[in-house]
Parts: sequence; structure tokens; C-alpha cells
Amino acid sequence: MHSALELTLLLLGAAVLGVVAFRMMHLPPMLGYLAVGIVIGPHGLGWAEDTSTTHTLAEFGVVFLMFSIGLEFSLPKLVSMRRTVFGLGMAQVLLTILATMVCGWGTARLLPQVADISWGAAFALGGALAMSSTAIVSKLLTERLELESEHGRRIISILLFQDLALVPLLILVPALAQAPEDIAVTLGWATLKAVGVLVLLLVIGQKLMRNWFRVVVKRRSQELFMLNLLLITLGAAWITEKAGLSLALGAFVAGMLISETEYKHQVEEDIKPFRDVLLGLFFITIGMLLNVRLVLENWWLVLLLLAAPVLLKFVLITGLARLFGASTGVALRTGLALAQAGEFGFVLLNQVGGLGLIDPFIVQLILASMVLSMLIAPFILAKSDAIVMKLSANEWMMQSVALTQTAARTMKTQKHVIIAGFGRSGQSLARLLEEEGIQYHALDLDPDRVQEAQASGAHVSYGDAARRESLVAAGIHRAAALVVTYASTPSALKLLHLAHELAPALPVIVRSYDDTDLDQLRAAGAAEVVPEAIEGSLMLASHALVMLGVPLRRVVHRVQTARDERYASLRGYFHGTSDAEDDPDHLHVRLHSVTLGNHVKAIGKTLIAINLQEFGAEVTAIRRSKNRIEVKPDTVLQGGDILVLRGTTESVARAEKRLLKA
Repeated sequence: MHSALELTLLLLGAAVLGVVAFRMMHLPPMLGYLAVGIVIGPHGLGWAEDTSTTHTLAEFGVVFLMFSIGLEFSLPKLVSMRRTVFGLGMAQVLLTILATMVCGWGTARLLPQVADISWGAAFALGGALAMSSTAIVSKLLTERLELESEHGRRIISILLFQDLALVPLLILVPALAQAPEDIAVTLGWATLKAVGVLVLLLVIGQKLMRNWFRVVVKRRSQELFMLNLLLITLGAAWITEKAGLSLALGAFVAGMLISETEYKHQVEEDIKPFRDVLLGLFFITIGMLLNVRLVLENWWLVLLLLAAPVLLKFVLITGLARLFGASTGVALRTGLALAQAGEFGFVLLNQVGGLGLIDPFIVQLILASMVLSMLIAPFILAKSDAIVMKLSANEWMMQSVALTQTAARTMKTQKHVIIAGFGRSGQSLARLLEEEGIQYHALDLDPDRVQEAQASGAHVSYGDAARRESLVAAGIHRAAALVVTYASTPSALKLLHLAHELAPALPVIVRSYDDTDLDQLRAAGAAEVVPEAIEGSLMLASHALVMLGVPLRRVVHRVQTARDERYASLRGYFHGTSDAEDDPDHLHVRLHSVTLGNHVKAIGKTLIAINLQEFGAEVTAIRRSKNRIEVKPDTVLQGGDILVLRGTTESVARAEKRLLKA
């Protein structure tokens, strides 16, 4: 039996290894947590026991997850998406629950010796199966640049309603564990308590929250702000628990209250570490519940319970999406993305198992099937285009028509610029090209944006620039240049690979967030890489120099020199505490100042003799007394010199160690 500290250390250590492994395989960390729980749990290697400590950690993970969902709750956003959220989303959840109840009733009637599932248990189980993974799907859609696509917006709408549906389900499920004759009274009493608590929190809490946060913020203490945030989150959870409701409900309401204040974004950043760590531990505890031996002994039942819900949700969501006006291809993509189980399904299933609504044997089999469905979700999404093409001849025709239309628009175009992405940057580029009389053709995945831009006369087509067919249709063999206007290194690398295959001599200009991936993108064939952060710093510096009286010609010359050197003199910056989140792997090029003491061995030696390049670091500047001296290989170092080093965190640290060696 481990102590609380030993168990926590074991879970943290296993979590780190699991996330590293799954990150290396480009899979969501959540799956790593689940796998770790399975391996170290009581049914695996037996290193971690299913104790009250693990349950407490898991419960806090759910609390902070629900708080984060409350923060994202936006009434204007719901109003703008009301048809898909409360139409398509509600229909999906209710029909999945209804279908599960029908299947449970049929199983109980036809195979009573296999499972005797009550209607209450079937309802609770349907709620668990209705959920899809917000974490997995939203991450994959973001990576595939499909959040703003037609199917992406429908997927997010359904996920949003699933998040909202969890709140009443958390209230309803415990009531179903009561005796049949007491269910109506229990539900009525729970509803009254829920309404009373919500009115208390929303009416009184709304008035107090903003004023109280102002008082805290005026103290200008980050520590106080964080303590206040934890107090509000856990305090609201405690209030709902004392009212006989779930901790998660109180946390959701607390998040919802803060979402209406101007401190929402600061709170999101501050709460993220707590949420991610505790939620990871929650998924580990879910994995610990899985009895691998039982699953292997009943593998055919697990596969049946994997295939049946996944196919049911796929068919149901696809049909509903078609009913709500989506094309066949959009409906199929929506169904494929949401067919898997979700993290909230585990929350409900855990509650169902704890209340004894379903036989533990059935719970184990369903748990295994849900874990497996989440493991295969990334692979289904990765192959979604190919699956849709095979399932829908109409989709194939639509894609063919879209490519044909693109090809027709660019047929007579020569020496034009292909613009990948027609957002703000793409549209600005297009206007400048038009003013210079240079032809262009843009590709974008947002159908609304494409439709509006085409109506205004812009040369843009619906299509994925990272697909070979789209580039060919856009006339890549006749183009003068290709410009990637969105900052996504994975997509840009794929596009560069295709462009190099189709038109090796075509110059490709790529946008990136900063200089982190500059070398990688240039090695992949980019003619130029434009890092936003460096361009922003150049513009800021140029305006500041002009305001300080430096002649405009000299400012332009300095900026042009920096660009001609391909940003070499600007790569790297001095890091602070606030940069830790942006540089989790410590791989960014950074600047670091080192002051030489009077007794270090580096004094009296030249830079070339010290050979800091051995570590991948270089000296960019030397300050002696109040003067800045020129950096040369034969510069002799003196005591009190301040050297500015440039390199990765590791290379700078090793160079500093050599310089300061006594």
C-alpha cells in the first residue's frame, strides 16, 4: 500500500513517460494517460491501487474541466449557433440516449441471461455513449485547418451541446439510482435544489463576482489572484455538493460567472496548468479501472460494443446532419469525427458504476470499448477524406466539379501567384498584387468566405492548398510564386513537399509565428520564411527610430540590412518567466548575458581560443565598462566584460559554464 505522496509521485512519473511516448507518435496526450492507467493499474502491473486518493485527484480533474467549459460558455456565441447547437446537437444527444434505451430494452427482453438493464441504467448509459471527445476532435481539426470549414463548424456545435448536456445529466443520473417509486420525488427535489442553487449563484454571484475581482486585481498580486481563483472554483463546487448536487456543476457555474467579466482570458491562462495536470490524473484513474484480463477473455464482446456504438453514432449523426441541410460529404465527415467516445462519457460511466446501476462486468466491457474507440479516432479522422470519397459518389463528383471550376478559372492565367489561405493576410496580399497588376488565385477552406469573396470579384476557389489536385487545378505549373499566408508549420511542410514535386523551380514564401521553424522550413524548400514576431519587431523598431529623430533613409537601410541577412541578427531574444509557456521544450534560440568575474580562466583569452561554437553558441555583443566593443575572433576578454550569448537553452548554458570556469 503506497502512501499518498508515493502514489502521487508514481502517477506523475508514469504520466510524464506516457505523454512523451504519445507525443512522439503525434497522438493526443489523453490517450497516453489512459494507456498509462491501464499499465500501472491494479489490473495491469499492479503498481497503483484504486484508492480514495486517486478518486479525489480524479474528482478535482473533472471540477477544473467543468470550470474551463463554463469559461467558454458565451451567450452571444450560443445565439449565433443556436440552430446547429440546439437543433443538431440536441437531436444527436437525445436520439443516442433513446437508441441506447431501445437496445437495452431489447437485450433485457431477448437475452435476460446476458444482461438485465433497467430503463434508468440504459438512460445513463446512453448519456455516456452520446458524448464525443472534445479534446481529440478539436485538436485534430485545428491541425488539419478545418475548424472554420462547414463540417468543422457543425462538429464544434454538436460538441458544444454535449458539453452543456453533461450538466443536467450529472443531476439526473444519481436520481435514477433511487427506487422506481421514489424517482419522481427525487428528480423533483433535485431540480428544485438545482434551480435554487443556480439562482443563488447566478443572481447574487453575478453581482459580487465583478466587484470582488476588481478588489483583488487592484492589489496587483499574481499570487492573490491565483488564490482567489481557486477559492471561487472550489467554493462554488462545495456549495453545490452541500446541496446534494455534483461538484462539477458548481465549478461550471463559477466558470460561467467569470466568463462574463473582463478577467476571463487571464483566468483561462492561470487555471490551465491545474486543469491539464488534474485532468491527466483523472484519465489515468479511468485507465486503472480497466480489467485487461477480463477484456481479453471477452474480446468478441468488446469488439461488438466497440463497433455497435461507433456505427450507431456515425449513421445517426450523418443522417441528422443531412436532415439539417448539410451536403453528403459534410454530413459524412461530421459523423466520422464524432463517432468515438468522449472524456465526459467516462465521467458519466464512472458515476454509473459507482451508483451500481449496471453490472460491473458490463461496465468493464463498455469502458474498454470506449477507450479503444478513442484510440482509433485519430486514424479515422486522418483517413476521413478517403472514406468519404468511397462512401459518396456525389462527394467525389462535387470535389471533381470544384477542381474543374478552379482549373477553368486559372486556365488562361500565366505567371500568377497562388495564395494558400484567403484570411486577412491573404486578402491584403491579393489587394497589393491587384494594385501592381499581378494576377493571383487563392485557395481557402472556408466556404462562406470563398462565396463572399467570389461575389466581390476576388479570384478565389474552395480547396485545400495542401492537396496535390488543388495545386494542379490552381495552375502550379504555370505559376510565378506560391505564398502560404497561414502560420502552420506542419501544413506548410506538406505543401512545400507537394510544390517541390510538382514544380521544383517555383519559389514558395511561407509565413511562420517566429524563427523556431525557420531552418526546417528553408530546408524543406521555402524560398523565404516570414516570421511574424520578427517582422513585428522590425516595424516597431523602425517606428521608434523615426520618432526619435533617426533619418528615415537610415531606418529603411537598417531594416533592409536585417532582412538581407535573413533575420540572422534578430534571431533569438532574452527570455523571461512569461516565455516559459511559449518554449516548453527549451529549443528556441535565445539571448543570454554573462558577466565575467575577475578570476575566471576565460580572462586574457581570445574568443576563437575559447571556442564557444563547439556548443552551438556564439557571442553577439561585448560590453566593456560603458562601451560596446566590436566582436572579432581575436578579441581578448577582460574581467568585467559582459558577453551576450545566442543559442538554445542547452548550448547557452554550456557556453556560460565554460566562460565562468574558475
